[in-house]
Amino acid sequence: MLLSILALISPDGAAAAHEAAEAGAFDVNGLISDLAFILILAAATTLLFKWLKQPVVLGYIVAGFLASPNFEYLPSVTTEANIDFWAQIGIIVLLFSLGLEFSFKKLLNAGGSAVVTALFIVSGMMCAGFAVGHFLGFTTINCLFLGGMLSMSSTTIIIKAFTDMNLQHHKFASLVFAVLIVEDLFAVLMMVILSSIAVNNSVEGTEMLFSVGKLAFFLIIWFLVGVFLLPSLFNSQRRFLNNETLLIVSMGLCLGMAVFSVACGFSLALGAFVMGSILAGTSFAERIERVTTSVKDLFGSVFFISVGMMVNPHIIVEYAAPILILSGVVIVGMIFFGTFGMLLTGQTLKVAIQSGFSLTQIGEFAFIIASLGMSLGVLEPTIYPIVVAVSVITTFTTPYFIRMADPVYRFIERILPSRLHFLIDRYSSNCTAETSASVALWRSLLKRYLWRVVLYTSILIAITAISTNILLPFMTRIMPGWGRFLTTVIALAAMAPFLLALIYPASKKTERERLVAANARFDVPLIILSLFRLILAMAIIIYLLSAIFSMTVGWTIGLALFLVLLMSYSKRVQRRLNHIESKFLDNLNERELRRSGRNNNIIANLHLAYMTVGPDCPFVGEQLKNSPLRSRFGVSVASIQRGVAVDPVPSGDARIFPGDVLGVIGTDEQIQALLPVVELDNQDSDAAAPVDVKFTSVRLSESSPVAGKTVADTNFRNNYSSLIVSIFRDGEYISPSPQFTFEPGDTLWLVGDTARIATLA
Repeated sequence: MLLSILALISPDGAAAAHEAAEAGAFDVNGLISDLAFILILAAATTLLFKWLKQPVVLGYIVAGFLASPNFEYLPSVTTEANIDFWAQIGIIVLLFSLGLEFSFKKLLNAGGSAVVTALFIVSGMMCAGFAVGHFLGFTTINCLFLGGMLSMSSTTIIIKAFTDMNLQHHKFASLVFAVLIVEDLFAVLMMVILSSIAVNNSVEGTEMLFSVGKLAFFLIIWFLVGVFLLPSLFNSQRRFLNNETLLIVSMGLCLGMAVFSVACGFSLALGAFVMGSILAGTSFAERIERVTTSVKDLFGSVFFISVGMMVNPHIIVEYAAPILILSGVVIVGMIFFGTFGMLLTGQTLKVAIQSGFSLTQIGEFAFIIASLGMSLGVLEPTIYPIVVAVSVITTFTTPYFIRMADPVYRFIERILPSRLHFLIDRYSSNCTAETSASVALWRSLLKRYLWRVVLYTSILIAITAISTNILLPFMTRIMPGWGRFLTTVIALAAMAPFLLALIYPASKKTERERLVAANARFDVPLIILSLFRLILAMAIIIYLLSAIFSMTVGWTIGLALFLVLLMSYSKRVQRRLNHIESKFLDNLNERELRRSGRNNNIIANLHLAYMTVGPDCPFVGEQLKNSPLRSRFGVSVASIQRGVAVDPVPSGDARIFPGDVLGVIGTDEQIQALLPVVELDNQDSDAAAPVDVKFTSVRLSESSPVAGKTVADTNFRNNYSSLIVSIFRDGEYISPSPQFTFEPGDTLWLVGDTARIATLA
């Protein structure tokens, strides 16, 4: 069983499994002992780096170095292939987790500013990395991989830094998060392109465009199938999906999509990322993140440990100059391209500088791209430890550069010529100015046309490819005389609803009339868009028939079928297609719709929303009748789901606990006001220092802040986070009343935070 899993996960694992099978045995003890050794080292370094208040990722890299043959003072792992096996699983789980944070919905909401900025950064850093690589004497393929590694900022490090510095709610932080989301997609695209270049050992424009087109096509198909099927499947089985079952289902989908991705000619990591991004749009996304966190932490740590095992001190000393040069290129390049990318999209100078200074590091995708290059055999072994060293340096410097952003902005603002400052401000205000109603309607209409054309065309191409490459050979083999005809009938029947959706107008008649009435210049583009959709639908039909029969049959019968399709227009068909589109959009927005309840209309303007109670919700533990849900927010609680148990129409005595899913009825305004209160979660387990709660004593001096005060006036619970148990005075223990007055020389016995209690002395 273990051999088959190993063969499935990675090519290296497959080779190791084959060798073990030939030998007639598999060293399970060695596999487990290596894992135990690196995890014990990781535990020690993690505790050390938490104590030093440094990112845990660096601790994992140090643990990997200590476990490698490059560190001679400790025993090393017995077989590096064992670690490669666990690391391959780590890459899959890490990409799945990144996908859960990504979601296509977030990409659509990221906006043009994030897309343009990310494209500017990635393009600029790719060119800078390529140029510096040539300067350092690397080969062309190594320069390309180096540019890819230097072009991606670390999502993990930035989120950690923003959380530690309490900056996550600033405007520039939300823009940086949006840029990171787009960069994740660019990274996946880059991995496909670099793989294609490495396999073909050349940079061919046609081959690269084919790879990109193939990736885009499969992304769209996977996205469509996932959005249509998965939310409905999850909701239909909601009552059975406890944490254990949800973990099994989500990881099964992750690994299944990874294997399917390989079958389609892509990598395991791409499939895992896509499945994570599909699941990110469901209402189960938060629960999936929670139940898979431990799996991600375990195997993700092994991946970063495997990165640390590539660190060679001799290479780092030998290549100290390139390491420093590349670190400087990352820091300066990210600041430059990040700042100017934000300025180009109309952000203010302050926001642009803050964003640029936040992106000054490389992280997990640099390691993944480096691992890809190593597995393909095209990356020089010395580049890996160099990139790891650059990542370590830039990770350490990230918080300092984030803090430097404001002083640098004030300095630039002071020395910037007033004329240039005026131009930047005017450009920013023009970019953010509100557009007219007709222009906004035109943009909305154009977006609707584009996504319809892309989605339906992709589905039709997929049906055509399946029909001609799979269905046609099968049907002609089992029924030589009728095979082509039956294939045509089946294919056209499957394509009919999507062809109709493609040729029907994507806009309402009133919308088109409003556009033409507002400005006649919108008339011609609307006609061109309609003609384009008709020509595209006709071309797909003709191509299908030509591929199955001949070009003559394709054109003659194809045109006739297209005319029949146009004449089949009816209001009933239109309503059915609108229902399918609405189902797709509801599934796409399910997570937000379920959270806000906008689609669960009950009566008038009331909605049913589902929200998860956060650990810092102010009325956690209270009974419903005592909570401010009705008195302050004006909402009613229709249900409480706790795990798999659901309490429909709970009584006023029911209590609210963290993790509960409340079904709340209210208006849109009431629900939007309640959401941030119910889902409040200010806790950060990595950043918060633990409170040392003990039963201890303190002797009061004359300068004690409580000397001469009564117990009631002191308010130990709120002022000192403690509870007074007893007082020792004149050789006896006293249980104090609220009117008891403290005197110097009293010994107080308390339970609470020892740091706060110490201030009483």
